Amino acid sequence: MKNILIISGHTDLAASMANKTILDALNKCLPEAEIVKLNELYPDFRIDVAAEQQKLLRADIIILQFPFFWYSAPSILERWMEETFRHGFSHGSTGDKLKGKKLILSFTTGAPEALYSHEGAMGYTIDEFLSCYKATCRLTQMEYCGSVYTCGVSYGNRTAPELIEQQKNVSVEHAERLVQLLETL
Repeated sequence: MKNILIISGHTDLAASMANKTILDALNKCLPEAEIVKLNELYPDFRIDVAAEQQKLLRADIIILQFPFFWYSAPSILERWMEETFRHGFSHGSTGDKLKGKKLILSFTTGAPEALYSHEGAMGYTIDEFLSCYKATCRLTQMEYCGSVYTCGVSYGNRTAPELIEQQKNVSVEHAERLVQLLETL
């Protein structure tokens, strides 16, 4: 089995429904995977670079699990990338430590998918928002292996027990789609 590293970039996982459910489901389906909850390890945003780089070195597949905040990853996940994907480690003339590793984006959005279009409120497709991650893979020589995402799981949609149950169900389905993608790698 390939070594799977799941980096949770939610800034407040305790308040999450979707991301927390996805991680719980992945933990059950992939007990051998290493799950890193950045908000619990680094509430002060002081990343232990050496420890995180060691996790990256062990991994064959890296999954970034996060809610889509302002068309990107939350600040703690961005900080983790800034600190761990350093010149000389992940890129540059001697930075080949991520070469050949596979990257998957796994994320949720509060807005419905229909809004992520040229005609929709966002004005861009979801795929167009992912260009920075594809460029990161190119720079670090990782293989971008796609994304799994679930839209419409906002905090505002938790106003009734049946809506909460619906969010849990689509989040479990999200995890199942992610596992299916992993099985193809």
